[in-house]
Amino acid sequence: MKLLLKFLLIFLFLLINFGCKEETPPKGTPEYINEITQWHKKRISNLKKENGWLNLVGLYWLKEGANSFGSAKDNDIVFPEKAPAYIGKFYLKDSIVTVSVIKGIRVTHKDFPVTEMELQDDLTGYPTVLRLGSLRWYIIKRGDRYGVRLRDVAAKLVKEFKDIEMFPINEDWRIEAKFEPYNPPKKMSIPTIIGTVEEDISPGALVFDKDGKIYKLDAIDEGDKFFIIFADETSGKETYGAGRFLYTDKPDSNGIVILDFNKAYNPPCVFTKYATCPLPPKQNYLKLRITAGEKMWGEKH
Repeated sequence: MKLLLKFLLIFLFLLINFGCKEETPPKGTPEYINEITQWHKKRISNLKKENGWLNLVGLYWLKEGANSFGSAKDNDIVFPEKAPAYIGKFYLKDSIVTVSVIKGIRVTHKDFPVTEMELQDDLTGYPTVLRLGSLRWYIIKRGDRYGVRLRDVAAKLVKEFKDIEMFPINEDWRIEAKFEPYNPPKKMSIPTIIGTVEEDISPGALVFDKDGKIYKLDAIDEGDKFFIIFADETSGKETYGAGRFLYTDKPDSNGIVILDFNKAYNPPCVFTKYATCPLPPKQNYLKLRITAGEKMWGEKH
């Protein structure tokens, strides 16, 4: 009886000390906590949409000339098994991509059947999206390469995806930064996960103080927002090894920009190998642990 009692006491001790650890509570005003909570819900919802990142099932780079496609293994581009064996051909010539569809295969664009047409790529802002059953595809351009990005709106990941773990909300990570413009704007080399390097323009740096130390992030101008690609000392540990993304508003009349790291989020390459993510420029690697925003999803670091 004494042995059993001793065992129960040890079990209770272990349960209390290791099995019932409380999560760190959110820190901030109720309004701010609600703002971040709603932002996160919208983020999850957007990932599951038809134009979200969870339904990517293929990325195929085109060669010059004809590229046959369909599910049969002897095609140049092999689609998933649910597709017809032979659908048609893509033609790449002088930076123009066209498609021809085999008679009897119902491929559509805006609900109209397609036999032959020229395809606009994603960098035009108006890519030509073709449909066949639950499959959707369009042309992407990266550097001087053209590829076919394939989606399946019935993809398994869309159905099974639940959530992305985040650091506890902490309003201390909503930081005022001073915008320091570059005159002239600075050229930035942005490496990508597919091995290419893209040139972009930074209008200036966002300079902020955290715990008495000064940090800088080069921003990219994206219309009415700034876009930041950064890595920090959580990268490859709690967060994705290739960094995270963050959007901010433009500077106010005093040159102040709010960096809200609670809204730092994973690039699409976390979810799929068919994305072509930009990587942080070397100057945006911070010697700082940013324990805010999205943590790593899945097993990849």
